[in-house]
This record gives sequence, structure tokens and C-alpha cells, in this order.
Amino acid sequence: MPRPSVWETSGASRAHPPGAARPSRNAQAGSQVLPSISVVTPTFNQARFIEQAVDSVRDQHYPNLEHIVYDGLSTDDTLEVLKRYGDDLVVVSEADSGQTEAINKGLRRATGDVICWLNSDDYLLPGALQAVGEYFAAHPEATWVTGDGVIVDVDGTPIQRPVRTYKQVLRRFGPSAYLGLANGIVQPATFWRRSVHDELGYLDESLHYTMDYDWWLRLLTTGRPGKIDRPMCGFRIHDASKSGSLYEQMLDEDYLTFRRHTSSRALSAAHKAHNALILAAYRRIK
Repeated sequence: MPRPSVWETSGASRAHPPGAARPSRNAQAGSQVLPSISVVTPTFNQARFIEQAVDSVRDQHYPNLEHIVYDGLSTDDTLEVLKRYGDDLVVVSEADSGQTEAINKGLRRATGDVICWLNSDDYLLPGALQAVGEYFAAHPEATWVTGDGVIVDVDGTPIQRPVRTYKQVLRRFGPSAYLGLANGIVQPATFWRRSVHDELGYLDESLHYTMDYDWWLRLLTTGRPGKIDRPMCGFRIHDASKSGSLYEQMLDEDYLTFRRHTSSRALSAAHKAHNALILAAYRRIK
């Protein structure tokens, strides 16, 4: 078994590593006190995309920002790319059981008041973190918030506009539509308070495709999500991504995940029928 290599560019042995979020020293934005934010990025052999993902976080210029990358012992140039960032990143490279475990490791390590995960083939759009920080500062009762995202291909060109539009429509009708019929939430555009983990725990590592959907349904028990009505991220679909190559398997796990959270046969039947329609539409537009 390969020996895990752990390199922490921010120096984990220090009382407070450079670049880590500082919850006790929140920044001011006008009259608002902005929360600190931690972004967790799981990665494995994503040298082609990781630079854009990291740069999209750095270019937010958000105060009190922490970016944690968990690498699953990549064999391509991913780690060489990450080394260029020095103290701007906390990077840990070690074996894991897959994406969900890597995310959980990062979430457990995060120090920010607000946290999210950003996959290494996705990226944030300018101003996303500022909008998130301002939302939580203005809504101290909110536990989570979600925004919109642009679906892009391997080169960053927008694709699947009808899918994006459909999810936008679902989100207008509330959680019973965008979390009942389907997972209408854009994962990289969704943020929550770190404190919810004390109540809800972490992602379910038995799920390979729908750990995000399961997490949204669990977060829903803390209250409805707030909404930020603007594009927050680029969500990339390509042949090597789960969303691009394993769509049918994803929908199967999606249905089983939904069944965990409802005892209604009618809602389960509606969800299953909706998934069948989605799969038919996906095969048509792919």
C-alpha cells in the first residue's frame, strides 16, 4: 500500500495556520460583519482542472477565507499544481475510500463559520463568496443557502441550458418541488453553517453519487434554505465526471436516497416517474 504523504502548506502544528479562517475576527462589509468561510475541495487525478478551481477561490478576495484540499494520492500532476500555491492552501494527500470520505475529512478539519465543498472540476464565479457572506450576515437565523449555477462542458462552454432552466423553475415552487421531485439544488452553489454538523453529523460515505442530495434532505430538517438569485459557480459535466458518465446509476441511487427520507408511497412514485422522464430527456439532449 502506498505510504500516505501529508503536506500541509499552512503548517498544522501552529496555533493558527496562515490562510486559515478566523471565526473570531470577522471582517466588516459596510455595517455587516461577514462570517469566515471554509471551502473544501476533494481531488484525485484532476490536474487538468484543479488550477481553475483553486484560482476561482483565490480570486474571490474574500476576507477570512480558508481553502482545504484533500487529494487521494493522485498519480498525475495534481500535487505539482497545488504546490505552486504555497501558504494559500491547506493540502493533505493521503489514501481515502473515495470522494465522500475526502469531503468529510475536509469538513471535519474546516474552521470557518460557513462551509461548502467545491469539486476540483468545478469553479466559483466572481463575487460568489461575497454574496454568501452578506447573506448569512443579514440572516443570522439561516442555517443554509443555495444559489444558481451554470452547467459547462470540459472547455467551460455553457451546455444543457434547458436543464438549468428547469431547475430554476423547480426552485420557484419550494422544497417540495426541488427536493421532492428531484435534486434541484446546485451543489457548488450551496453553503451552510458549520455548526449544523453538531446536530446532523457528516456526509453518508455509503453513497457514491447522491451524498449531496442526502445532505440537502438532512439540512432541510433545520429549515428551508435561503436563496441567492444569481449564478454562483460553473458546474462541469464531462466524460470522466460522475454526472457525465454514470447518469443512470446516479438516478437509481437518487431514488433510494429519497426513499430514506419519506414514508409516502405517492411521493416515492412521483419521484420515480420524474426520474424516468429525466433519464429520457437526458438521453435525448446528450
